[in-house]
Amino acid sequence: MTQRKYHLRILSEPEEFLAVEELQRLIWPGSETEVVPSHLLISSVKHGGICIGAYAPGDNDSNRDHLVGFVFGMPAIYHTPDGPRLMHYSHMLGVHPNYRNEGLGFLLKRAQWQMVRRQGVDRIAWTYDPLLSRNAHLNIAKLGAVCNTYHFDYYGTLRDSLNAGVPSDRFEVDWWVHSQRVNRRLSREARQPLDLAHYLAAGAEIINPSGLRSDGLPYPSKIRFPFDVQVSSLKAEEYPGILLVEIPSDYPRIREVDLNLAIEWRLHTRQIFPILFQHGYLVTDFIYLKGHPARSLYVLSHGEHTL
Repeated sequence: MTQRKYHLRILSEPEEFLAVEELQRLIWPGSETEVVPSHLLISSVKHGGICIGAYAPGDNDSNRDHLVGFVFGMPAIYHTPDGPRLMHYSHMLGVHPNYRNEGLGFLLKRAQWQMVRRQGVDRIAWTYDPLLSRNAHLNIAKLGAVCNTYHFDYYGTLRDSLNAGVPSDRFEVDWWVHSQRVNRRLSREARQPLDLAHYLAAGAEIINPSGLRSDGLPYPSKIRFPFDVQVSSLKAEEYPGILLVEIPSDYPRIREVDLNLAIEWRLHTRQIFPILFQHGYLVTDFIYLKGHPARSLYVLSHGEHTL
């Protein structure tokens, strides 16, 4: 298959933002109220926000390039012991369904990273559904974002077809744009990923290895925390340095086939991540194993084990 060529550009014109509106409707169908309107995109971009579009060349019937992906974010504030600081909040990243799995999400985020660095800002934050392995692979493994924040039902009830019926829990990730970790992942030299065998050899354990139903769908198993979660504070040496948490590799299919199982997975991971975050763990990597079945696992590191 020939790799298609794309070009990126910073969006600024009203007709470009109308195209972003239309692309949102295609990516997240089913609820007009979830679409960020063009007038809000325009207002944000005119006051420090960033909206970048990815364009594919026209086909034989049209020579006009067309929008196939975008990333949109805005200035925001976060609080530190020394007072409020400026950050960039990345609100939306979307790619046309026909153009996925070609690295467009990575290209758009890298362009966003470059723009935010020029603004003199050191942190980008955004949220995503922690049960979506595709998003986790991009955000954590490829981009180098980290996470220790879990939000319960962050958006309340979402009505688009991709989210309806399941609580809108979200990870909030931090992307420290000047860090060695991020710069290493965004460099032209590909990062050599660690796989499950590497982590198991280092003594990491999966605290919730999933089971498999007769129809091939994974189901959550009993959680085995390797420390006493009832104790609010333990000595650093009492925590395993690295833990692995398994999630479904294809959560959208579970949501489509068995909504009750999708909700069960949501409630299951609600019992894991907040507790690990409270005890000082940080999501630092993500593993995707191809196969039948495929497997997806978060890597969480504690304290000085964090890289």
